[in-house]
Amino acid sequence: IAPVFVLLEYATLRKMREMIGWPGGCGDGIFSPGGAISNMYAMLIARFKMFPEVKEKGMAAIPRLVAFTSEHSLFSVKKGAAALGIGTDSVILIRWDERGKIIPSDLERRIIEAKQKGFVPFLVSATAGTTVYGAFDPLLAIADICKKYKIWMHVDAAWGGGFVMSRKHKWKLNGVERANSVTWNPHKMMGVPLQCSALLVREEGLMQSCNQMHAFYLFQQDKHYDLSYDTGDKALQCGRHVDVFKLWLMWRAKGTTGFEAQIDKCLELAEYLYNKIKNREGYEMVFDGKPQHTNVCFWYVPPSLRSMEDNEERMNCLLKVAPV
Repeated sequence: IAPVFVLLEYATLRKMREMIGWPGGCGDGIFSPGGAISNMYAMLIARFKMFPEVKEKGMAAIPRLVAFTSEHSLFSVKKGAAALGIGTDSVILIRWDERGKIIPSDLERRIIEAKQKGFVPFLVSATAGTTVYGAFDPLLAIADICKKYKIWMHVDAAWGGGFVMSRKHKWKLNGVERANSVTWNPHKMMGVPLQCSALLVREEGLMQSCNQMHAFYLFQQDKHYDLSYDTGDKALQCGRHVDVFKLWLMWRAKGTTGFEAQIDKCLELAEYLYNKIKNREGYEMVFDGKPQHTNVCFWYVPPSLRSMEDNEERMNCLLKVAPV
């Protein structure tokens, strides 16, 4: 139906996987309607990888699955669990440190606990750029834990994925190349118009096996071209919006160096704001240290609260100030 756009998607996703660090851009991927759907795709594929029989027999045929993510992660992991019949109670939230990053020791403790209860851990969703703090979870430590317990590692880099384009900031994503799947939203940090979200999967063919329904009246097997170009059968949707075109055009126009300059400038501005606010009277930082992303988290403290002891009562007062 859209041969040019299929080729654009193929080339762009391969380039994105290459930048993530997968050799030669190997693997698979798809553009989906937003990060929540990309994260749900990851859960769907992770479940299929562990229990392929779930596709035909449903959840009743497999053990109780549990997923793990940060208390600071986006709600979409729970939303995906609800939609896939895994259930929100099966998403275990892991504690975070003062900067908003997952504590690896707590993750391992909760995995062991879940296994002792007879549950089957099937996915850990790490976050690269949390919604509020802009925190990057320690991906290398999480990758070690996932390898140890044979759990699918997903990285929700919807907000922070663009950093792979910046030589100065891509270290924050160290370990992302060890993930089994990655969500990356060019419509966030890269400024591509909504909607433009990509799910990248390290194992080629897995997405196809998970989602295909062998509808031969659409995906005939006797065509005069390589059937791998029939990407429709690996998607949950039938018809899809051409989300790749605007990204491809922007990338051709700006180049990777153009995106890099844009991202570096945004981070410079965040650091500038942080430096302006951190020692300013009447302002308090939410956490110590310069931000890792463009999120600059601070409290404005009105004069009436400045001499007040730092306790729960003061925090309750402070919580009413920000909305006003």
